[in-house]
Amino acid sequence: MHVIATVRGVRVYLSGQTCFKRLATGIISSLKSVHPFLARPRCLQTSVENSVAATEKSSDLATKCDKRKNHDTDEPETSVKGKKRRGAGGKKLRPGDRYIPPPQKRNPGVSFNQEHFNETSYYFEGGLRKVFPYYFDFKTHCKGRWIGKTLEEVFKNEFRSQSMEYYLKVAKEGRIRMNETPVEDLSFVLRDKDVMRNTVHRHEPPVVDTPLEILADDGEVLVVNKPASIPVHPCGRFRHNTVIFILGKERGISELHTVHRLDRLTSGVLLFARTLETSQKLDKLVRDRQLEKEYVCRVEGEFPEDEVICEESILDVSFRVGLCRVDPKGKECRTVFQRLSFNGRTSVVRCLPLTGRTHQIRVHLQYLGFPILNDPIYGSSAWGPHRGKRGLVEKCNEELLQALVEEHRSQESSHLLDITDDCTEGKREEGKKHGDSHEKSDGSSERDKSGGSCEAQVGSCDGDKKLHGCESVNVNTNNTWNKEPENPSPATSNGNQSDAADSAQKTPSGTRDHLCSECKLVRPDPTKKELIMYLHALRYKGPDFEYSTCLPVWAKEDWEEED
Repeated sequence: MHVIATVRGVRVYLSGQTCFKRLATGIISSLKSVHPFLARPRCLQTSVENSVAATEKSSDLATKCDKRKNHDTDEPETSVKGKKRRGAGGKKLRPGDRYIPPPQKRNPGVSFNQEHFNETSYYFEGGLRKVFPYYFDFKTHCKGRWIGKTLEEVFKNEFRSQSMEYYLKVAKEGRIRMNETPVEDLSFVLRDKDVMRNTVHRHEPPVVDTPLEILADDGEVLVVNKPASIPVHPCGRFRHNTVIFILGKERGISELHTVHRLDRLTSGVLLFARTLETSQKLDKLVRDRQLEKEYVCRVEGEFPEDEVICEESILDVSFRVGLCRVDPKGKECRTVFQRLSFNGRTSVVRCLPLTGRTHQIRVHLQYLGFPILNDPIYGSSAWGPHRGKRGLVEKCNEELLQALVEEHRSQESSHLLDITDDCTEGKREEGKKHGDSHEKSDGSSERDKSGGSCEAQVGSCDGDKKLHGCESVNVNTNNTWNKEPENPSPATSNGNQSDAADSAQKTPSGTRDHLCSECKLVRPDPTKKELIMYLHALRYKGPDFEYSTCLPVWAKEDWEEED
């Protein structure tokens, strides 16, 4: 409250608690000087002073009430922080409301642990590392477009990799849970914040059985020579057949921080940081482009003897498949190429990527007309008669993607594209593009699939943080239908893959699931040649370190490709 008063010809501005007190005192002084006889009765002064005292008392009481109200308001927040609230946030559910468990807090310091590693085990057969099928929970939150729809509608329109008959059967067996409660009726209507959990019988594609070679491990940095065909971390259909899980299961190494990543089909030097401080230090080197990278590859045809520099911009065409092409709208990039040898049919080329865009080396070599030998994407005839040379592609992005998928499906080699069965059925491209493949600051070449189909969704890990078990995926170990392998001692490896391969084991019948469509299929195993692309990360060098490998066999000058 603001009061404006005129005392003895002077305008006085008063506000707040002192307003009435000062005004009354001034009036009394004025009365004494102007009319002395009015000051004689004590009644006027006493009345005024009593009013002032009452005002101060009332103000103090109001202040205490406000403090009490503020204290009461803060109590629920304190109880939340102290984790004393239970049930539906400490409130009674209204009629018609359903209880949704609060989200679990993720501890960024927790990596994949032994519980994850024990989900299944490896066996070796025909030169391949294989994973026994296992049960696994995929978790997804209700999308905005699902609100008000039934589970049946969502499965029919969104999750088309399986038939409705399949979803009805798994629901009756309790494999579909809404807010941790089994749902047998697919007429269940979805609401905002609902959480769905879907238990699937998971099959992983095989990878080559080449052991992981540790190049260096000083307690701060772990350097691995990654074989081709093995992803760096869980993505797509891969989980246990990844570098992270192999290191954890076979060598007991966990809590690693990624410094950079390599494409699944690319082999070579792969760096991990052991500590957060080392990770931040190496990450800064990557951002400041102080990390020199050298690759070697074998390309089709006779590459020019002189140094070649390609500076064409690269555009990400498909997030799901990981398809890129040269396009002026893309990101700027630069790669330097030098020919090392030529055997009459193919050339070995040294590659120096000065930037780190997705598939940068592969796309630039395709543009120059020398695609990498055995590249399943950028050496494909789906690009047309010119196969993308000088950017000549007579198809739009959608037509190119469809042609590429159809070509590999006809050759039963769709596993080389890292795609799911429903990715070309008009599904929306989801998620944020992760940018570059070879630099952690710009993202990962191992695409983290999310959204879309619950059966295509796999835990992803942020490249800038410690790898950890994602909240969206959990192993299902307590279900009554979870059958254990009949063979209690599957082949394991600690670098002795050759011994395991000699005693090759067939997948035991105990790992089959009567509702799994994958169990009913007979797929031919890929050959080692199909799983290897002739691109190798040869050397990574920083201001005070350098890690390198020997040249791969296929990079030797006298190497000839077997027919």
